[in-house]
Amino acid sequence: MIRPFNKLLSYLGQDIAIDLGTANSLVYVRGRGIVIQEPSVVAVNQKTGQVLAIGREAKKMVGRTPAHIVATRPLVKGVISDFEITEEMLKYFIEQVQHRRFTASLGPRVIVGIPFGVTEVEKRAVRDATKSAGAREVFLIEEPMAAAIGARLSVQEAGGNFVVDIGGGTTEVAIISLGGIVLAKSLRIAGDRLNEDIVAFAQEEYKIAIGERTAEAIKIGIGSAYPTKEKKEMPLRGRNIVTGLPEEISVTGEDIRKAMEKSVRQIVNEIKAAVEETPPELLADVMANGIYLTGGGGLLKHLDTLIARETKIPTKLVEDPLTAMVRGAGLVLENLDELQEVLVETENLEPPR
Repeated sequence: MIRPFNKLLSYLGQDIAIDLGTANSLVYVRGRGIVIQEPSVVAVNQKTGQVLAIGREAKKMVGRTPAHIVATRPLVKGVISDFEITEEMLKYFIEQVQHRRFTASLGPRVIVGIPFGVTEVEKRAVRDATKSAGAREVFLIEEPMAAAIGARLSVQEAGGNFVVDIGGGTTEVAIISLGGIVLAKSLRIAGDRLNEDIVAFAQEEYKIAIGERTAEAIKIGIGSAYPTKEKKEMPLRGRNIVTGLPEEISVTGEDIRKAMEKSVRQIVNEIKAAVEETPPELLADVMANGIYLTGGGGLLKHLDTLIARETKIPTKLVEDPLTAMVRGAGLVLENLDELQEVLVETENLEPPR
């Protein structure tokens, strides 16, 4: 069982909640709210091993660095792929909000969001990286649960809450009732895959090589999940892979929708599969309350319209979906005694003695 928490703020270090996302990381400090919102990117000098930049400054370097400097994301599909770089990123975030270095015995308590269904090894990696970064205690919360709390849903009541959290690396679909996840699905297709679809489309259709940042800008600018009457166009600039020379063309919103169609369809099919498996009593609640979209991927234009048409259930984009998960983890921080049951048990993660 998780130990009971003291209602008073620990004097050793301010408790914090972290949304450790594939694309972006956000940090919530107890009593202060969200204080950091940075891309999950770290720039490293491979000759010296020195970390040169983290967050926005590192993202500016993506695709623009010499060979010995690599701007990389230490998380892939929502899980840690590079332990040491993740530890450095976490240490940077913790020191930014604490304004000083801590030893493990004096550092803050930290709640970190994890995708649903990750393995025990992946959970341990998150916990160990956070402890090595200076946390005194680490607690884990599943991302769909945190997102539901951030959306102010009544997760502790006996009623079905249907949440779809679309991040950079994963799409989490969950039915929540009585403080627990009744049914959940995790799909490793989300915002990053849509960017990759646009990169592949430009190369296959127009023989133009573009970068991830260009693809993301086009997705945000004219991308949509559902056909619209409004005609939108946007310049696409890249390198012609045949001539090797720079080239600019104009692409339409319809082009981009078709480029992303297969991946969007997989996300929608996962949601439909969850609806089909939802117990009848909870499904009645979901039909009345609707499906709630959270996460940065939920901002794709008209995705809510497509999901509503496909599932026959009203679908709503929550307010400020990008921060819903960290706001939910922050609410748990502010109300630890009442909400500790939503945290993942951590005692099972202790390595064998």
